[in-house]
Amino acid sequence: MTPAPLTERLSDPRGPLFFPVTAYGPGGSLDLDTYRTHVRRGVAAGAAAVFACCGTGEFHALLPEEFEACVRVAVEAAEGRVPVVAGAGYGTALAVRYAGLAAGAGADGLLAMPPYLVLADQEGLLRHYREVAAATDLPVIVYQRDNALFTPATVVELARTDGVIGLKDGLGDLDLMQRIVSAVRTEVPGDFLYFNGLPTAEQTQLAYRALGITLYSSAVFCFAPEIALAFHRALETGDQATAHRLLDGFYRPFVELRAQGRGYAVSLVKAGVRLRGLDVGEVRPPLHEPAEEHVKQLARLIERGYELLEEDA
Repeated sequence: MTPAPLTERLSDPRGPLFFPVTAYGPGGSLDLDTYRTHVRRGVAAGAAAVFACCGTGEFHALLPEEFEACVRVAVEAAEGRVPVVAGAGYGTALAVRYAGLAAGAGADGLLAMPPYLVLADQEGLLRHYREVAAATDLPVIVYQRDNALFTPATVVELARTDGVIGLKDGLGDLDLMQRIVSAVRTEVPGDFLYFNGLPTAEQTQLAYRALGITLYSSAVFCFAPEIALAFHRALETGDQATAHRLLDGFYRPFVELRAQGRGYAVSLVKAGVRLRGLDVGEVRPPLHEPAEEHVKQLARLIERGYELLEEDA
């Protein structure tokens, strides 16, 4: 666990947020040595934080003991250089259990994912996240997506909840996000954090940045950190030419390739990590591996992305 408060450490990020894939061996069992290497490389490359065992890390496919082991390894690999945030999800009781496992493993915070399956009203969602926050000393980031969608009034109440420090948006409704930011700014002044959590968030980050949302997750960072860092640097410095070059030549084609298969937001990323020389194994079911032709397209696209960096240099 890192000593400084999580809000402080995330408020001025030096790079994208790193969501490592979870490594499996040939038989599908957890490969902690490879996972440790993956996390260490990401931290060394310039990640601002490690989000372990979240969506890209196949939280849904991990047993509790596997989850705890991965979080512990991520904390060890980060060596306090950047904060480590762990996923927590399912129903309220299980989310609380995962929060306890994350705390015991040394995590700095939680990304509270949507409750499993059920469609709940705002009152029920608010109660769920308040109970999770009350059960742990770890700061909690709430993940808005799928069946956990919030009104501005509910986010105001979340911002008033002890332990809840931010909202990660995986919905992409910019009108709603503007109203949420405005409502919280008006009703609960302070350092409430917002994150762009859409798949391949770089594609939408120019729009989110206009709302004042500078934090975003980067799946591309898993397999092409230099490209992800170049884009992040372009945003930070106002280098529109580089940002547009990478969007047009790399990120848009990657998003279009990702759309060719369900689950590619995870399996295509793992394929990218393997293409770059680290065998993190395949995804666990119910996800499936990308088609061979799509992997070949990804290889060509990664090559093109690095060519764009050389052109910029």
